[in-house]
Order: sequence, then structure tokens, then C-alpha cells
Amino acid sequence: MTAPHYCVVGGGISGLVAAYRLRALAGEDAVITVFDPADRLGGILRTERLCGQVMDIGAEAFVVRRPEVPALLAELGLTDRQISTTGVRPTIFSQGRIHPLPPDTVNGIPTSAASVTGLVDDATIAQMAGEAHRPMPWRAGSDPAVGDVVADRFGEQVVARSVDPMLSGVYAGSAATIGIRSAVPTVAAALDAGATSLTEATRRALPGSTRGPVFGAIEGGYQVLLDELVQRSRLQWVQASVHRIAADGPGWTVFDAGGSQWHADAVIVAVPAARLAPLIADIAPGAAAVAGRIPVASAAVLALAVPGGTPLPPQSGVLVASGERLHAKAITLSTRKWGARGNAELLRMSFGRFGDEVARETSDTELCAWAVADLKSVFGITVDPLDILVHRWLDAMPQYSPGHGDLAAELRAGLPSTLAIAGNFLDGIGVPACVAVAGKAAERVAAATTRS
Repeated sequence: MTAPHYCVVGGGISGLVAAYRLRALAGEDAVITVFDPADRLGGILRTERLCGQVMDIGAEAFVVRRPEVPALLAELGLTDRQISTTGVRPTIFSQGRIHPLPPDTVNGIPTSAASVTGLVDDATIAQMAGEAHRPMPWRAGSDPAVGDVVADRFGEQVVARSVDPMLSGVYAGSAATIGIRSAVPTVAAALDAGATSLTEATRRALPGSTRGPVFGAIEGGYQVLLDELVQRSRLQWVQASVHRIAADGPGWTVFDAGGSQWHADAVIVAVPAARLAPLIADIAPGAAAVAGRIPVASAAVLALAVPGGTPLPPQSGVLVASGERLHAKAITLSTRKWGARGNAELLRMSFGRFGDEVARETSDTELCAWAVADLKSVFGITVDPLDILVHRWLDAMPQYSPGHGDLAAELRAGLPSTLAIAGNFLDGIGVPACVAVAGKAAERVAAATTRS
């Protein structure tokens, strides 16, 4: 009996976790080939050096309360590399000045009117204070845009100044484009369970303990995790894109851009949503059509090092409210957030939202000028960067529109058993969700090839 051969299309975190899980499930003799044309594996996880310091300039953190990443680190013997934030808090830039981030929110939705005092006007405070006494028109199982629900119950200012800044950072989108079940699934579940107001639902959804760090990271950057996954999976990397997948008897033939053909007993496609549809159009046209309906956004991250001693405030960063006259949507004061590891201060600035072409069309020079101007506007300081890096994540940020859960289920249902998909466009955009989805994809195709 010949060893099974698996092809994984895409070498981001989803593809690498899938390869690692396949090795454990399929055994030592399995052949696992990963296709990715980039200069390194990892996709949107990318660790660089600025002024000699390690810095993640794609995704930089994971939610500690979700178990997937801590469990994976423990499995790989990397628990001692998990680090926490310093405990300094983020802020919101609204109405031309910095405000404290409201405490006890669920992805920006407040649990009380008092928590947003100073961020919104008195009329909004009064509307929130009386919200629990208004009838709540909610249909169990529905998935309206989170912005529509919050605006109706708490007012437009809460959307623009609290919810939008959070969702812009996560999805490069807005409360108007993200469904409530994706943005705040625990709030939607509380409403399904009978909560009679948004205030009650959000309080029910608040984690039992809000103490302790929300986010974690990896000492040495995500590259530490990526390297371990590559080593443990013993994959072979083909540094080429895939342009076609064709049925070949009970298996598949994968055609790469270099003109080579590869046989596979099963395939996992772990590419961004925008690249998925053309890859599976011939073999799963229904699923391809569904994939083509997932809207995407692009983002650019500018990382910069400034001289040590630059008078940056003791904050982890700044989220920018809608309608502000800034170019950046978020500023992360990385050295303040994770602790100093060198003589320079490190910052990250994010640009680009759903519906604009900022990440695609703005030059590095212009982004750098915007960054310096925004730091002057927000903090009142003029910086002279020591080192700068820009990376662009084009069409990489899926928008979890209302009804996205049904769309993801329909997409999966249209696939043959030996073809699976993974990525940030299915069950969540963060690294923990990608780890979970990739594991399920590996289990699916390993089970299918074992049965055959």
C-alpha cells in the first residue's frame, strides 16, 4: 500500500496547522506538500526586525480566553514562549482627542451608560439609560448588522465612537458591514435565549472575569510558532502558486504555476477567500459561487521604530472612531503594550478599510507621511523614524456580513469529502479560529482517505 499524499494549497497559519495535524493523523509515511509562492511561509503572520528588535507586523496577538493557541503552544513545548501585555490600556481617539476605552464592553458594545460618559453626549447617555425599558424587537436566529442593532438601541454615537473602532481593527470593516453573530456571538446568543434588551444581553455576554490579560503573544514573534509547525509536519514546500485542481480518479491533480503536476489523495485549500473561488470553480462550482460572495477588504501595516525616550503616553494604543480626520484606523504602541526589548520605541499603524483602495494605491512614501502627521495630531509629538517597514495585505480581510454563518455552512456543504477548506473567512478572522478550522479540515480529509 502506497503512502497517502496530501496537498495543502496555501502556507499561512491555516495551511501550516493543517499540515501539522495531517502528519499526526496520517502517520510518518504520509507525503505532505504545501504550495505557497511567497518569500516565506506564514501568510499574514510575518515577523520582522526593526532596529534589531523582533516585531510581528501582520497579526500580532491572540485572544487568551480562547483555548486554541495556548493549547497548541503547550502541545509544541512552547508554553514558556507565551507572553502577556504589560497591562496598559488602549484608548479611543474621538472628537479630536483621546478618551479612555470604555470598561466592560463586548467588542465595543457597552454594558452601561456610565461606561461611555465623556465619549458620547448627554442625549445618548439618556437613550442608553432607558434602553432596558423599551420593547426589544428580536427574532431568534436572525443576523442583522451589529451597527443597526446598536444604533437603534444605544444611538449612532455609540456605533461610531465605540463599536466601529473595535471592528475596524479586527475586520478592516465597520459595524454597518458585520453581522451581529460574527461581531458579538455571545450577545446574539443571549438575545436568542430571551434577553429583553441589548443592555441585558451584553451584560450576560460579558466574560465572568474581566481581570487578567485579554491578549497574548509569542516571545520572538509568531515566527517561532511557524518554524515549529514546519519542522513537526515535515512538509515539503513548493514555492509556487496553484492555478488549477482537477479530479483524478478517486484523488486529485494539482497544477502549480511552474508547470508541474502533483497527485494527491486529498487536498486542503487554505488560501484567502478571493483566491478560493477560481481554484474550485471546475470541481465544486456551487461552492465557488458561494465563495465569490464573500466581500473582502485590504489593509496596510506600517511599522516604525522611533528613538528611545520619545514621549509616547503609557497606553497600549489608540483606536480611531469613525469620521475622524486621521488616515490611520489604529495605532499600536508596541513597546508600551508588550514591554521594552531594546533602545528604540516600536509602533504599528494600520491603514485601509472595507470599500477603499488605500492599501492598494497609496505609496510607501505617502503612508510614512500620513503616519508622522497622525502621530502629531494624536499625541502632539513630531517623530523622526529610525526604521520603517510597510506590508500590505491585499484582499486578505474577509467581511463577516449578516448571514455569514449560513454562507460558510453552504460553502462547506458543496465540497467533496477529500477536499477541505481552511482560512480566516469561515469561522472567525483571528488566529485561534484559523487554528481550529485547520484542524477540522485535516480531520475531514484524513478520515475520508482512511475510509477509501
